[in-house]
Amino acid sequence: MPSIFREPDIALAYEYQPGAAPVVVFCPGYASDMGGTKAMALLEWCKRRGQAMLRFDYAGHGKSGGDFLDGTVGSWTADAAYIIRQIVPTQKIVLVGSSMGGWISLLLGRALPHHLAGLVLIAPAADFTEELIGPTLSDENWKELRAAGVVYQPSEYGAPMPLTFKLMQEGTEHLLLGGSIGIQCPVHILHGMRDDSVPWEHSLRISDRLQSEAVRMSFVKDGDHRLSRPQDLAMLCAAVAALVGEASG
Repeated sequence: MPSIFREPDIALAYEYQPGAAPVVVFCPGYASDMGGTKAMALLEWCKRRGQAMLRFDYAGHGKSGGDFLDGTVGSWTADAAYIIRQIVPTQKIVLVGSSMGGWISLLLGRALPHHLAGLVLIAPAADFTEELIGPTLSDENWKELRAAGVVYQPSEYGAPMPLTFKLMQEGTEHLLLGGSIGIQCPVHILHGMRDDSVPWEHSLRISDRLQSEAVRMSFVKDGDHRLSRPQDLAMLCAAVAALVGEASG
């Protein structure tokens, strides 16, 4: 698998499939990677269509180097931006962000306005350090975070999930929901209404903050956080197809 070095000792893994523009760029969620169900479903869709696609792993994720515990929203956004600028520096892109990848996609969208043709956000966890996790932490959790630098939170998806004090602190530098989000391109937000990780109402707040008037929202009444069932994946591919078609037309 190819990789590029953003720092001397950290190799960032990526896979690029050449094809028609715009390039579909997938931004994974927290502790997820480019081999996840949604990323692979999109890859198969892109292959069938002959669409260009770029997938990658942030530092400390998947097949990239680095330590997960060293990462922050800012550093992972920088990883994504670096890969995009190195691999598809001039092409138009449609960003697809899942959970934390939705926050990162919004940050990338502001940083790369001339490249951005569209955004598809799946249960976007914008500002999750401040809005979703911080309020759930007890005084004891915060004490442990400050003393040890990390706590491990229970996860319904497997092993306990690490949460670092560095991540929580640095996240405050990238908050979006306190003001207008300067993105003008078409946006489609997908969210399950049985999401126990990111409440579906969170997407309404994001929609309200986006400057773009071309915002579509699809709520799935029986959908969970992952939205990885066959019908969810079909909806995701249809949402990407619509934005790719608008950008191509």
